[in-house]
Amino acid sequence: MADDNENLDYSEPEDESDSVEWLMTFSDLTMLMLVFFIMLYAMSTPDPTRINSTLQAVVTALGGKESQIATSTISRDEASVILDQVMLNKQILAAQQKVFSDVKMLQTKKGLEGMIGAYFEDGIITIRAPGDVLFARGDVALTEKGREIITEMKDFFIQHPDQTINIRGFTDDMLPGAGARFRDNWEISSMRAVNVLRVLMQMGIEPKRLTATGLADLSPLFPNTSEEYRAQNRRVEFVLEKRVYGKS
Repeated sequence: MADDNENLDYSEPEDESDSVEWLMTFSDLTMLMLVFFIMLYAMSTPDPTRINSTLQAVVTALGGKESQIATSTISRDEASVILDQVMLNKQILAAQQKVFSDVKMLQTKKGLEGMIGAYFEDGIITIRAPGDVLFARGDVALTEKGREIITEMKDFFIQHPDQTINIRGFTDDMLPGAGARFRDNWEISSMRAVNVLRVLMQMGIEPKRLTATGLADLSPLFPNTSEEYRAQNRRVEFVLEKRVYGKS
């Protein structure tokens, strides 16, 4: 009898709620992985019909007995919103790549060849113009050559009305000298950006497309250790982003 008693299990029965807690975590992870792989699929083949049908099939499969004890934190509607955003971003990226091709053609135009630079990253196009060509040293009024460059760029901007244009002024790290018209590089960079904006407005660019930002010596392209590098850092950038109509 003693042996029989030793084999008896006197431990408390396992709480059923504890035994299924792992299912909730597992379901959440499964749904997150599902959304992740569907996003990858959407980026390679943006077919809304096939994606939605696949999502419906998986959600239906997850809607069996387990759904009573394991509910995902991501609903089907939320997943659909994510997929819509992914496809929209891919469409914007493709459209911006076409605009960037036009920017490269702009660089070859007479008067701009070798003058402006162009860069493309994550759907954002950046056009750089040398500050020493647009402005006289320490001044904020466009030079005659600067106006010619802005005029050439204006035609490009008019051809692409779906682009917002953020004009960013940059300086080097050298502060204005004693008795200078401007207190610091923040004022110089801001006034240069604003003056370029005003000229573009006078040339017919919609004001709502334009913004101006002065960034002084922030984000230098090169260390401010030589006059050559400082000249590269004195610049004006035109940052182009596609406007998505109907979105706030």
